[in-house]
Parts: sequence; C-alpha cells; structure tokens
Amino acid sequence: MITDPQGTVLALFVAFCRIGGCMMVLPGFSSGRVPAQIRLLLSVALSLAILPLLWNTIYPEVSKGDANFIGLIFTEAVIGLMYGIMARIYTLGLQFAGTIISMLIGFNAPAGADIIEDSSETSLTSLISFCGLMILFILDFHHYVLQALVDSYSIIPLGGHIEPRAALISITDTLETTFFIMLRLASPFLLYGLMFQISIGFINKLAPQIPIYFISTPYLLMGGLFMLYLSIAALVSQFSNSFLTVFNGH
Repeated sequence: MITDPQGTVLALFVAFCRIGGCMMVLPGFSSGRVPAQIRLLLSVALSLAILPLLWNTIYPEVSKGDANFIGLIFTEAVIGLMYGIMARIYTLGLQFAGTIISMLIGFNAPAGADIIEDSSETSLTSLISFCGLMILFILDFHHYVLQALVDSYSIIPLGGHIEPRAALISITDTLETTFFIMLRLASPFLLYGLMFQISIGFINKLAPQIPIYFISTPYLLMGGLFMLYLSIAALVSQFSNSFLTVFNGH
C-alpha cells in the first residue's frame, strides 16, 4: 500500500523528466514516424520501470517540503536531453557519411522523403542510415542509453547543478569523434572519387573534343555502387561497433 501518494507521484514525475528528455531526441524513438502518444506512453512506462531502482535516490529529495520543483524539472530535462543528443549526434553522422558517399559516386538522384526523419534525403543516404539504426536496435543500444541514465544519478545527483562547461565538452568531443569515424567510413569512396575525377580530368585534357564528363558519369556511378555493394556490411558493422566507444567515452 502506498503511504505517501503525493510523494510517489512527484518522484515518478521527476524520473519522467530525465527519461522523457532523453526520449525526445533519442534516435529511432524521436523519429517523426513515431506518434507523440507512443513516445509519451513509452517514457511513462520506462519511468515506472526505473523508479524502483532509484527510489532511495529520488524519493528523499522530492519528499522534502523545500524542494524546488521548477528547477528540478528544468535540470532533469536538460540532463536527459544531453544524453539523448550524444546518441543522436552519432546517428546523424551516418547521414553525413551517406551524403558524402552519394556525392562522391555521382548518385545525384532527386531527394525523397527520409525513412527516419521528416526531411529530404537521397535514397542511398536513407538506405545507409536506416541500416545503421536497425543494427543499433538489434544490438539493444537503447539498453546502454537507459543504463547510462540510471548511472547518471550517481554522476549528476538529483537536485545537483549542471556544469555547462563539462556538458559542452562532452558534446564537442562526441562531435569530433563522430566526424573522424564517419570520415574513416567514407574514406574508400573519397579516394575512389578523387582518383576517378583526376583520371577523367587527364583524359579530358588529352581529348578535349570529346564530352568526357557525360561519358564518365555512368562509369563513376557503376564503380561506386559496386564498391558500396562490397563494403556496406563492413561500414554498418564498424558503425555499430564504435557506438559504445563514443557514448560510453563521455
């Protein structure tokens, strides 16, 4: 039997602020294809599941009469957003790599609706980003994010002050690491596009009367798609293997 209904509801709401803030920007769950009601109910369900584990941490703070609930709501939501944004930055990096690959292999098809977000992306970028996100879900990446949220109560306790400098350092380090990982994943296509364009430039200088650009485009696309066929499994595998390195590192 619940002896303090008011304190229980307040504890649940405070836990919901951190979980819900993360769910607002967490990859996959924050997709425009997922209805807002589903995200809300999922956040409430996760809060109910996590609250017993954190009861001795949250309830003593909210049961105090002098608790500043406006400040708690703000700080808890910002902490959840910070953890979700770090995971989202990494998945957005795969869209960056897909855009680079599309440009370098000459895949200049008109942009269409993205499978994950409410934005326009080429079909190749949508394929790569969807495969990467699917692999992350298969490997239960959201379990690691939730574990990090639970552990965050020992790093940033309830009612504690957020250090903007430390948060910005974590986000910038995530951006830096993500950029180098995605550049490494797209590096074979970068070398392929550079070598192909230089070769075509030399051929064009030798035979300027031939419209070599229009002749070379199908070969550029054919070679790039064949390279993608050979390397997409390794690309997605390295993307998923590096997730914990990026997320747990900060």
